[in-house]
Amino acid sequence: MPVIETAVPVLLIWGLIGYLLGSIPFGLLLTRAMGLGNLREIGSGNIGTTNVLRTGSKAAAALTLFLDGGKGAAAVIAARLLAGEDAAQLAGLMAFVGHCFPAWLKFKGGKGVATFLGLMLALAWPVGIACCLTWLVSAAVSRISSMGALVAAILSSVWALLLGHASVIVLTILLTALVIWRHSANIQRLLAGTEPKIGQK
Repeated sequence: MPVIETAVPVLLIWGLIGYLLGSIPFGLLLTRAMGLGNLREIGSGNIGTTNVLRTGSKAAAALTLFLDGGKGAAAVIAARLLAGEDAAQLAGLMAFVGHCFPAWLKFKGGKGVATFLGLMLALAWPVGIACCLTWLVSAAVSRISSMGALVAAILSSVWALLLGHASVIVLTILLTALVIWRHSANIQRLLAGTEPKIGQK
Protein backbone atom coordinates (compact mmCIF):
# COMPACT_ATOMS: atom_id res chain seq x y z
CA MET A 1 0.00 0.00 0.00
CA PRO A 2 1.45 3.43 -0.90
CA VAL A 3 2.30 5.94 1.79
CA ILE A 4 -0.58 8.42 2.13
CA GLU A 5 1.08 11.76 1.50
CA THR A 6 -1.62 13.69 -0.36
CA ALA A 7 -4.13 15.79 1.57
CA VAL A 8 -7.54 14.14 1.94
CA PRO A 9 -9.46 16.83 0.00
CA VAL A 10 -7.05 16.43 -2.91
CA LEU A 11 -7.44 12.66 -2.78
CA LEU A 12 -11.20 13.04 -2.88
CA ILE A 13 -10.91 15.28 -5.94
CA TRP A 14 -8.78 12.70 -7.73
CA GLY A 15 -11.20 9.97 -6.73
CA LEU A 16 -13.99 11.98 -8.37
CA ILE A 17 -11.90 12.67 -11.48
CA GLY A 18 -11.09 8.97 -11.75
CA TYR A 19 -14.77 8.07 -11.41
CA LEU A 20 -15.84 10.58 -14.06
CA LEU A 21 -13.20 9.35 -16.52
CA GLY A 22 -14.09 5.74 -15.87
CA SER A 23 -17.80 6.33 -16.29
CA ILE A 24 -17.51 7.41 -19.95
CA PRO A 25 -19.38 4.55 -21.75
CA PHE A 26 -17.20 4.29 -24.86
CA GLY A 27 -18.73 1.01 -26.02
CA LEU A 28 -22.22 2.48 -25.99
CA LEU A 29 -21.12 5.72 -27.65
CA LEU A 30 -19.11 3.98 -30.37
CA THR A 31 -21.83 1.52 -31.36
CA ARG A 32 -24.33 4.35 -31.66
CA ALA A 33 -21.91 6.54 -33.63
CA MET A 34 -21.07 3.66 -35.99
CA GLY A 35 -24.71 2.75 -36.56
CA LEU A 36 -24.40 -0.66 -34.94
CA GLY A 37 -27.58 -0.38 -32.88
CA ASN A 38 -28.33 -0.06 -29.20
CA LEU A 39 -25.69 -2.04 -27.30
CA ARG A 40 -28.12 -2.49 -24.43
CA GLU A 41 -30.29 -4.62 -26.73
CA ILE A 42 -27.44 -6.76 -28.09
CA GLY A 43 -26.06 -9.91 -26.50
CA SER A 44 -25.65 -9.47 -22.76
CA GLY A 45 -26.50 -5.77 -22.92
CA ASN A 46 -23.10 -5.02 -21.41
CA ILE A 47 -21.20 -1.89 -22.54
CA GLY A 48 -17.77 -3.56 -22.70
CA THR A 49 -15.54 -4.93 -25.47
CA THR A 50 -16.85 -8.49 -25.48
CA ASN A 51 -20.41 -7.38 -26.07
CA VAL A 52 -19.36 -4.79 -28.66
CA LEU A 53 -17.72 -7.67 -30.55
CA ARG A 54 -21.15 -9.30 -30.73
CA THR A 55 -22.26 -6.49 -33.05
CA GLY A 56 -19.98 -8.05 -35.64
CA SER A 57 -17.64 -5.05 -35.77
CA LYS A 58 -14.07 -5.92 -34.80
CA ALA A 59 -13.09 -2.28 -35.32
CA ALA A 60 -15.66 -1.08 -32.79
CA ALA A 61 -14.56 -3.75 -30.32
CA ALA A 62 -10.88 -2.82 -30.74
CA LEU A 63 -11.65 0.87 -30.23
CA THR A 64 -13.73 0.08 -27.14
CA LEU A 65 -10.89 -2.01 -25.71
CA PHE A 66 -8.38 0.77 -26.36
CA LEU A 67 -10.55 3.59 -24.99
CA ASP A 68 -11.81 1.69 -21.94
CA GLY A 69 -8.22 0.76 -21.11
CA GLY A 70 -7.07 4.28 -21.89
CA LYS A 71 -9.42 5.95 -19.45
CA GLY A 72 -8.06 3.82 -16.61
CA ALA A 73 -4.50 4.63 -17.64
CA ALA A 74 -5.31 8.33 -18.04
CA ALA A 75 -6.71 8.54 -14.52
CA VAL A 76 -3.59 6.96 -13.05
CA ILE A 77 -1.08 9.00 -15.09
CA ALA A 78 -2.79 12.34 -14.48
CA ALA A 79 -3.08 11.76 -10.73
CA ARG A 80 0.51 10.58 -10.48
CA LEU A 81 1.86 13.62 -12.34
CA LEU A 82 -0.26 16.20 -10.52
CA ALA A 83 -0.55 14.68 -7.05
CA GLY A 84 1.25 11.47 -6.11
CA GLU A 85 1.28 7.68 -6.00
CA ASP A 86 -1.52 7.48 -3.44
CA ALA A 87 -3.75 9.65 -5.64
CA ALA A 88 -2.81 7.55 -8.69
CA GLN A 89 -3.97 4.35 -7.03
CA LEU A 90 -7.20 5.93 -5.82
CA ALA A 91 -7.92 7.46 -9.23
CA GLY A 92 -7.31 4.09 -10.88
CA LEU A 93 -9.63 2.31 -8.47
CA MET A 94 -12.35 4.91 -8.97
CA ALA A 95 -11.98 4.75 -12.76
CA PHE A 96 -12.74 1.06 -12.47
CA VAL A 97 -15.73 1.78 -10.21
CA GLY A 98 -16.92 4.46 -12.65
CA HIS A 99 -16.87 2.01 -15.55
CA CYS A 100 -18.81 -0.58 -13.58
CA PHE A 101 -21.28 1.85 -12.01
CA PRO A 102 -21.69 5.00 -14.18
CA ALA A 103 -24.20 7.48 -12.75
CA TRP A 104 -25.54 8.39 -16.23
CA LEU A 105 -26.48 4.78 -16.96
CA LYS A 106 -28.31 4.24 -13.67
CA PHE A 107 -25.14 2.64 -12.25
CA LYS A 108 -25.41 -0.24 -14.74
CA GLY A 109 -22.08 -0.31 -16.53
CA GLY A 110 -19.55 -2.82 -17.75
CA LYS A 111 -17.40 -5.37 -15.98
CA GLY A 112 -14.25 -3.29 -16.06
CA VAL A 113 -11.73 -5.73 -17.54
CA ALA A 114 -10.20 -3.35 -20.11
CA THR A 115 -10.16 -0.53 -17.54
CA PHE A 116 -8.49 -2.87 -15.05
CA LEU A 117 -5.78 -3.80 -17.55
CA GLY A 118 -5.25 -0.18 -18.59
CA LEU A 119 -4.85 1.16 -15.09
CA MET A 120 -2.48 -1.67 -14.16
CA LEU A 121 -0.31 -0.94 -17.21
CA ALA A 122 -0.07 2.71 -16.13
CA LEU A 123 0.37 1.99 -12.44
CA ALA A 124 2.99 -0.79 -12.63
CA TRP A 125 3.70 -1.72 -16.25
CA PRO A 126 5.42 -5.07 -15.58
CA VAL A 127 2.35 -6.19 -13.61
CA GLY A 128 0.07 -4.79 -16.29
CA ILE A 129 1.90 -6.68 -19.04
CA ALA A 130 1.76 -9.88 -16.99
CA CYS A 131 -1.99 -9.42 -16.49
CA CYS A 132 -2.53 -8.76 -20.22
CA LEU A 133 -0.55 -11.87 -21.18
CA THR A 134 -2.46 -13.90 -18.59
CA TRP A 135 -5.74 -12.71 -20.09
CA LEU A 136 -4.58 -13.49 -23.63
CA VAL A 137 -3.37 -16.99 -22.81
CA SER A 138 -6.38 -17.88 -20.66
CA ALA A 139 -8.87 -16.50 -23.20
CA ALA A 140 -7.07 -18.19 -26.12
CA VAL A 141 -7.03 -21.56 -24.40
CA SER A 142 -10.60 -21.45 -23.09
CA ARG A 143 -12.08 -19.29 -25.91
CA ILE A 144 -14.02 -17.58 -23.11
CA SER A 145 -13.41 -13.89 -22.36
CA SER A 146 -14.69 -14.03 -18.80
CA MET A 147 -12.31 -16.89 -17.98
CA GLY A 148 -9.39 -14.79 -19.16
CA ALA A 149 -10.58 -11.84 -17.09
CA LEU A 150 -11.02 -13.86 -13.92
CA VAL A 151 -7.65 -15.60 -14.19
CA ALA A 152 -5.87 -12.31 -14.95
CA ALA A 153 -7.49 -10.55 -12.00
CA ILE A 154 -6.86 -13.42 -9.57
CA LEU A 155 -3.19 -13.64 -10.54
CA SER A 156 -2.62 -9.87 -10.49
CA SER A 157 -1.62 -9.87 -6.82
CA VAL A 158 0.77 -12.76 -7.43
CA TRP A 159 2.40 -10.88 -10.32
CA ALA A 160 2.64 -7.72 -8.20
CA LEU A 161 4.48 -9.64 -5.48
CA LEU A 162 6.77 -11.57 -7.83
CA LEU A 163 7.64 -8.51 -9.94
CA GLY A 164 8.52 -6.26 -7.00
CA HIS A 165 5.45 -4.03 -6.86
CA ALA A 166 4.14 -4.88 -3.41
CA SER A 167 2.78 -1.34 -3.01
CA VAL A 168 -0.09 -2.14 -5.38
CA ILE A 169 -1.14 -5.43 -3.77
CA VAL A 170 -3.93 -3.90 -1.67
CA LEU A 171 -5.29 -2.31 -4.84
CA THR A 172 -5.04 -5.55 -6.85
CA ILE A 173 -6.89 -7.42 -4.10
CA LEU A 174 -9.69 -4.83 -4.15
CA LEU A 175 -9.88 -4.90 -7.94
CA THR A 176 -9.88 -8.70 -7.99
CA ALA A 177 -12.80 -8.79 -5.55
CA LEU A 178 -14.72 -6.34 -7.74
CA VAL A 179 -13.93 -8.28 -10.93
CA ILE A 180 -15.17 -11.51 -9.34
CA TRP A 181 -18.32 -9.78 -8.09
CA ARG A 182 -19.04 -8.25 -11.50
CA HIS A 183 -18.56 -11.68 -13.08
CA SER A 184 -20.79 -13.59 -10.65
CA ALA A 185 -23.29 -14.46 -13.40
CA ASN A 186 -20.44 -15.51 -15.70
CA ILE A 187 -19.05 -17.75 -12.96
CA GLN A 188 -22.42 -19.46 -12.63
CA ARG A 189 -22.53 -20.04 -16.41
CA LEU A 190 -18.93 -21.29 -16.40
CA LEU A 191 -19.83 -23.82 -13.75
CA ALA A 192 -22.90 -24.84 -15.75
CA GLY A 193 -20.92 -25.00 -19.01
CA THR A 194 -23.16 -22.44 -20.72
CA GLU A 195 -20.83 -19.42 -20.89
CA PRO A 196 -20.66 -18.09 -24.51
CA LYS A 197 -17.41 -18.40 -26.44
CA ILE A 198 -15.58 -15.34 -27.78
CA GLY A 199 -17.36 -14.01 -30.87
CA GLN A 200 -20.46 -16.09 -30.25
CA LYS A 201 -23.73 -14.25 -30.86
